[in-house]
Formats: sequence, C-alpha cells, structure tokens
Amino acid sequence: MVETNQGGLWPNLYAPLKGFGTRVSDWLSPASDASSDDKAYRIAVELPGVSEDDIELNVEDGMLSVSGEKSETREDKGETWYFSEREYGSFRRSFRLPGDADADKAEAHVKDGVLEITVPRKPPESSGGRKIAVKKG
Repeated sequence: MVETNQGGLWPNLYAPLKGFGTRVSDWLSPASDASSDDKAYRIAVELPGVSEDDIELNVEDGMLSVSGEKSETREDKGETWYFSEREYGSFRRSFRLPGDADADKAEAHVKDGVLEITVPRKPPESSGGRKIAVKKG
C-alpha cells in the first residue's frame, strides 16, 4: 500500500524520512551493556575519545543518565600529503535503576575508553516482624 499525504493521490514524499531522527540518535548513542549479581548492578558504556572531564552522570527519579560531549581532532602531515579528521557531538544515555539499587553509593571509572558504573544493591529489608507474647486475661 502506498502512503498518501492528506488523502491525496500522490505518494507521501516524506515517508522514507519518518523516524529518521530516532534512527540517527540510536546510531550516535554510545554502545553499552549491563549486568548484575547479588551485590551490585554494573553498566559499561563505550566512550572512545571522550575525556573523563567531558562526562556527566546524574541520578534522578530512579534514572541514571550518562551525558557528555566528544570532541576529537586528528591531524597528520607528510611531505606531500595532509590528513585531518574531526569528530564532534554530544551524547546521552539513560538507564532505569531497579528499586533495590543504592544510587547514593554509585561509583564510576573510565579506563581505555569505557565508562564503568557500579551501583550497589541495597540489603533486603527485613519484614520488621516481631514475636508478640500472648498473655492471660
């Protein structure tokens, strides 16, 4: 079926561009992976060429957000040639934290272009139950 614009007979020229912004933002978002064990949640985000000073981490309403800006310039010169490459752009990635994540104790480290975030799990809450003595009368 051909998509038409406003019920007309002409094909919608914008149909191939639908969702283009979403596809571009997915393409520019840094790759990441997440794992957990009984002690902590771990998130690794690939940020090659991004300085630790250009990375910002925030936690708000149970969402952990990683954002920043990449600005990298590479320039090579030879006797008869010249090569220049620039990469610029901002990024943002968000992760919903589970209810037992202790965001106040989260830590982050950058090594070899990978940001590693560790969010400890809160200890299980006790039921707060107690034994009640039964008395006569």
